[in-house]
Order: sequence, then C-alpha cells, then structure tokens
Amino acid sequence: MTTTTTTATPPFRRSIFLGIDVGTGSARAGLFDEAGKLLGSASSPIQIWKEGDCVEQSSTDIWLAICTAVKRALSLSDVAGEEVTGVGFAATCSLVAVDSEGQPVSVSWSGDTRRNVIVWMDHRAVKQAERINSFNSPVLQYCGGSISPEMQPPKLLWVKENLQESWSMAWRWMDLSDWLSYKATGDDTRSMCTTVCKWTYLGHAHMQHIDENSSRDMEACGWDDDFWEEIGLRDLVDGHHAKIGRSVAFPGHALGSGLTSEAAKELGLVTGTPVGTSLIDAHAGGVGVMESVPKSEANESDDDDDDAICRRMVLVCGTSTCHMAVSRSKLFIPGVWGPFWSAMVPEFWLTEGGQSATGALLDYIIDNHVASSHLANRAASQNISLFQMLNDLLAQMMKDTGTPFIAALTADLHVLPDFHGNRSPIADPNAKGMVCGLNLDTSERQLALQYFATLQGLAYGTRHIIEHCNEHGHKIDTLFASGGLSKNALFIQEHADIIGCPIILPRESESVLLGAAILGAVAAKKYPTLRDAMKALNAAGQVIHPSKDPKVKKYHDAKYHIFRQLYEQQITHRSIMAEALS
Repeated sequence: MTTTTTTATPPFRRSIFLGIDVGTGSARAGLFDEAGKLLGSASSPIQIWKEGDCVEQSSTDIWLAICTAVKRALSLSDVAGEEVTGVGFAATCSLVAVDSEGQPVSVSWSGDTRRNVIVWMDHRAVKQAERINSFNSPVLQYCGGSISPEMQPPKLLWVKENLQESWSMAWRWMDLSDWLSYKATGDDTRSMCTTVCKWTYLGHAHMQHIDENSSRDMEACGWDDDFWEEIGLRDLVDGHHAKIGRSVAFPGHALGSGLTSEAAKELGLVTGTPVGTSLIDAHAGGVGVMESVPKSEANESDDDDDDAICRRMVLVCGTSTCHMAVSRSKLFIPGVWGPFWSAMVPEFWLTEGGQSATGALLDYIIDNHVASSHLANRAASQNISLFQMLNDLLAQMMKDTGTPFIAALTADLHVLPDFHGNRSPIADPNAKGMVCGLNLDTSERQLALQYFATLQGLAYGTRHIIEHCNEHGHKIDTLFASGGLSKNALFIQEHADIIGCPIILPRESESVLLGAAILGAVAAKKYPTLRDAMKALNAAGQVIHPSKDPKVKKYHDAKYHIFRQLYEQQITHRSIMAEALS
C-alpha cells in the first residue's frame, strides 16, 4: 500500500508598509500595499505653543499622537500589526533636545520641560543666523550661500546663549524624524537627509568610498569642526560629535534590530519590524511622488532615466512649500539651499527651494477677513471646504462680470507673499508681505479676490524659484505636486498657467505617507534601492496642463513683472527708513 504525504502550503502573507508623518499640527499614519495603494490612514492632533517668534512642541505628546494614529490606521485598514513588514518615519525639520536618559530638556523661556522641541518655523534665531553668515564659512556654499534661521545651527546657538541650564543638560540634539526612529529602535544613527539639509553636514564626504548598495552605518566624517568652533559651538564636536550624530545613513537604511519591544507594544506592532532611516517630511513627499510618471513617459529607456528625473521638480505644498529637484552634478545656486548629496534620492545632488508660508498664509488671509466666519459657516452647511467655497465664488464672479478668464479678476490686486520672510531665491528672512490694491469693501467677494491674489502670488514665487534654478544649470520642465494644497484645483491650475509647465498629481494623494512607507519597504529588503522602491510604488494620477490661451500668458507675464517689482520697492523703502533713523 502506497502512502502519499502532502505538505501544507504556508498561508500567503501580504506585505504592508507603514508610513508615519509628523506635520506641524498632527501626526498621521498610513498603510500601503505592495502596489503603493493606500489601504487606510488616520491622524491625531499634536499640541503647539506659539509666543512671538518662538514656536514649540513636545516630543512626548508627538509620540503619543503617533501611537494613537497608528492604532487607528490599523483598525480602519483591517490590518493586523503582524502584517506590517516595514516602518518609515517622516517629520518636520524641528529640533529635539533630550537628556542622557532620553527625557525631554526644555527649549522654552517658560522652563516647561514638556516643551523640548523648537518647531521648524520658529524664527527666534534670526540674529544668530546673521552672525553665523558673517563668518562666510565654506560650508555655507552648500546652503545657497547663507544659513536660514529655520536651520539647526542658529537655533542651537540661541539655546546656548539664552538657556544655559538646558544647554548643559542636553545629551542629544536631534532632528525630529531622527528622534522618532531613535525612539522606535534605540539606534542613534542620523539620516543623511536631516544632517545634510539642516545641520551643514557635508554628505559628499562619503561620495568617493560609499554607495547605496554597500551602505551601512557610516562614521560621520562630514562634519566641519572648524565651522562649529568658529560660530561658538565647539562643545558639539566633543565625543566624536556624539550630541549631533556619530554615524549617518542613507534614507531607508535598516536601523538597529528594528522596533524595540517597548516601541512595538506602544504602536501595536511586532518587535523587530524593520525601520528605515528617516526623511524630512517634504523630502518624503518627494520620494512618494517623483517617479509618478504617466505610463506613456515611463517607457523611456534606461539611458534616459537619470536625465528624465533631473528635469522634474517636486512641490510639496502644505503649511509651507518645498521645491525639490535633483541633478547628477552639483549645482551651486545663490539663495537656494543645496546642493545636498544623497539628501533625498541616494547618489543624486538635491536642490531645495522653498516658501516659508503657503497654506499658513492662505489661512491667515482668510481668517483675518471680516467675512471669513460667515463664509466658513456656509461652506460647512454645504459640506464643502472653505477653499472650494471660495473657488466656486470666484467662478461665479467671472460669469457675473464677463471676465474673459478667471485669473483676470485680480488685475488690480497684487500680493508679495513673503509674510514669513523669503526663503528662496532671495533668502531674506526680513522680507515682509505686501498687498497692493486694497479698498473698503468687506464683502465675501472681496475676500475671494484677496485669497485668489495671494494664491497667485505664491505661484509667482514658485515661478521665480524655477527660473532662478534653470538659470543656474537645472533644466526643469515638469512639476509634481503633493501635500494638502495640491488638492486645491485652482491652486494647481494657476501654478500650471503661471509657470507654463504641466503638473502631475500622484495617484495617491498622501505622498508624504507613501514616501515614509517606502523607507520601511527598503529597510525590509523588499527592494534593493530606494529608487527601485520609488519606481515600484509611485503612480501617476491626473495631469494638469497650462492654458493655451496667449492672453492668459500675457496677463500672467504682466502680473509677474509687478510681483518682482514689489520686493524691489520694499528694499527701497527699507533703505529710505534706515537712513531716516540713522
């Protein structure tokens, strides 16, 4: 008698990648499958303290919000913690201070130990940034020629000069996304993204002897000790840079032994789940969208692959906007951050422009208008967003007035959107916003016009950044947009019309979460490189083309000319008043 033995086929185990993003106002978590499709997401608010130029948060509060968001996302997606294959973090480039036990160290005048995070948008260190720039250190050529008060060295110098007890207590100074991966794994390896973009780390120090495939925790050889000594922070060099990072790694590099048992329990996941080296949130948005090319363009040969990605710019549009482009060779562009080696896509140089207030500015313009609350109530009663209500109102105004195209409604209203300084390409943190063309009208329609002119001003600012980059070696001809403002159809169409480039929107609107999830996929060894993972998990959605009407182009060219004049007038006014007060 013959006996047949059968072996049970092990059950299929799907791969789910978890992306976690900490923005300015909330922590979010998203779960993606192997096709890069979002299975579900959730968010949880985080506390913020604003007092003048000081903006602070709590790392403890942020971690609790992350744990809440992850557990909600798992529940909403019907995904078990055991199914999560890899985890990645992205966050704002805020500065975290902790002591030798990993406990919060206050960075606040109040002394409140909860407030141990200086938020990215904090401008307390403007004078420290000016002083650092006066030294003309060679590292500054990799920051567009000058350091911003939104970067970490000025903030560190401010703490040392103003909060000496906190300075002596702090054991680690970390970018927020690095702190998150450290909290999750116990591994203090820093990201090439955060250190290069915000700390003046010279990533290209590794260029000759390391590549992505052979990358391990790399000893931090890119710190310029002379720079830190020159600006008065020599003590950060001590202990092989222990307080600011002894080792760095490419984004997506697997950290430690994955999630610690404590972190896994708090997140509802499994101990040892791989965690990738983190990214700044905007850069995660770039990773989540930059290979979202339509299928017709995706058939380009491999020989053209590097050239194609170098003709793209990603706009990550949220509270602020980051403008990111990559190149094979380093391009020094005055007033634009970079070139940063391997800060987003490994082994490519990153150019990073930006506007410090975009979504925040639109909110400010709307919220400070007398008609705002009434319009918001109407929008809520119709279950639409306030932006959609304003866009619909503008469309109706175009019909009622017989205006040939919607942009022409703002012919008499011009906005310079530098209400929080100019990050790029002028790099003037002292720049101010300007509005030309106000009257005594307090109606909803006037609010709509002010909103629209501000939106256009932001688009003119992006045009200025792109023109400046192309004048200095880039060849940008295609834009990708992600973030909350990319869901505003009028915002995107005006950008396409004003810049004259097509704008590709990703299939998955949550591209920052996807970019973070891609880090987890690479850490889990599901893809050999970050770019391979981007190609597999990015996908294109709608493509927005610029208007073909020559009258629209002529109109925007004229308004752009006025836009450029507004800053020149401001500089003249500043000079006149400085002389008067001298």
